[in-house]
Amino acid sequence: MKWWKRWAFLITLVITGVLYFKIDEDLLKTIRWENMNPMGGEKPEGDWELLQDGTNPTTTPGEALPEEDLSQGGEPGQAGDQSPESQEGADAPGIPDTGYQEPPVPEESGAEQMPAEPEPEPEPEIRMGRVESDYFSDALFLGDSRTVGLGQYGSLGDVATFYASTGMTIYKIFKSEIVEMPGQQEKITVDEALQHQSFNKIYIMMGINEMGGGTPESFAQTYGEVIARLQELQPQAIIYIQGILKVTKARSDKGDYINNEGIEARNAALSLLADGEKIFYLDVNQAVCDEDGALVKDYTFDGVHLKAKYISLWEEFLKDNAVLLD
Repeated sequence: MKWWKRWAFLITLVITGVLYFKIDEDLLKTIRWENMNPMGGEKPEGDWELLQDGTNPTTTPGEALPEEDLSQGGEPGQAGDQSPESQEGADAPGIPDTGYQEPPVPEESGAEQMPAEPEPEPEPEIRMGRVESDYFSDALFLGDSRTVGLGQYGSLGDVATFYASTGMTIYKIFKSEIVEMPGQQEKITVDEALQHQSFNKIYIMMGINEMGGGTPESFAQTYGEVIARLQELQPQAIIYIQGILKVTKARSDKGDYINNEGIEARNAALSLLADGEKIFYLDVNQAVCDEDGALVKDYTFDGVHLKAKYISLWEEFLKDNAVLLD
């Protein structure tokens, strides 16, 4: 028996298997082409398939196709070089153009916008100038015997309020009962009175009776505490610190505790308490002292207190140096 007859059946199986798998591979390629190219077109010859990484299975693994093969569209089944005319007719028939566009991506607003805070109202400008007697209708004068003379012999006694007493000091101003209240027989303290009455300006002159004790610093410290209490009781008030009136040269030269050098030191400490906003320092000595910085001897009867007819010099100085209120 011939050898091929002996192996005929096996040879037939091999040939049949080869033909079957070849046909199956071609059929699979055809199906893939139709799925990837729904718009039709002739399937090219050879191994046209692309792997997902952009390589051809017929090339060396990992070798990318030339750029011209993937340009202009980059999808399998599309020609890599299309003319403008062919691109204009790229819309496939049967696939309607709905005009759909990607919705715009909203811009990031960043931090949440906070409402702007209202700008604070500007502080009124502080101006000093001349005023008349009616300016003092809501003013209070605190002081010792010198302030008593201002209220008794000056014109302001008929306009302003005076809480003053002979021998008064900065240490006793809130402790001494010196204020007479209408309808009451007993006097009350300044602290008590200011809890019932309101003033927009407060003028203070004290210090001549304090010359015998303490230091300029301790004196100014207590003075500042008095001002702080006044601001608690009358927060709306402008406070005027009047410098301690000096004495005549003859009185200063006596050599005791009342002397102009000590007065100047205490006035310098008092001036530091002013803030230029609610507290102001006024050096009344400019109106009653001579070129040597001492009280004019003709203005006083004892070298310390002003004569009644010169009280007006003090008053005029206060009128010329007042905070102007709009």
